[in-house]
Amino acid sequence: MTDESSDAPSAKTALRRELLAARAALTTGELAGSAAALAGTALTLPELSGARTVAAYVSVGSEPGTRALLDLLRARGVHVLLPVLLPDDDLDWAVYEGPDRLLKAGRGLLEPGGPRLGPPAVLDADAVLLPGLAADTRGMRLGRGGGSYDRVLARLAAAGAHPALVVLLYDDEVVARVPAEPHDHPVDAVVTPAGTRRFGR
Repeated sequence: MTDESSDAPSAKTALRRELLAARAALTTGELAGSAAALAGTALTLPELSGARTVAAYVSVGSEPGTRALLDLLRARGVHVLLPVLLPDDDLDWAVYEGPDRLLKAGRGLLEPGGPRLGPPAVLDADAVLLPGLAADTRGMRLGRGGGSYDRVLARLAAAGAHPALVVLLYDDEVVARVPAEPHDHPVDAVVTPAGTRRFGR
């Protein structure tokens, strides 16, 4: 008998393919409408509305849109940190200074143009917004498979830091079960355009 984690890598690959295909089918209007709704929903989450520092990211392509949310957080005086992808796929961080200060980077990403603060800067965050493709009813998150955010979560755990971990998804990406491996960390909440769901630690 095999345990769940032994089959997880291949199951994750299949589920990622399915979810990315669904995202690719979204229209420009659907993407824009979802982004506006997502920003409004996210700001009702106390973990975000009460945060002083939020580690976030700039959505690209058909990802659930974060740009409106970034600007609303910044307008409220929140210190917003954005990731900078390092050559080894770890993440450095820099402060979000507005959309005109975002620079094109590799893999189609947009990164902040300000001074780099170092990978440990995420330890100061009250909340961390995580990209993902799905989450399940246990709070287990399915990422894209690059491992960058696994490193971030491991860094937080090693330092004993416990920011609110929040993944941003479309409504139909909250599923019954996500394949999990031993290194996977559960999130505290999922935000979709339609609402939020919290999970126990």
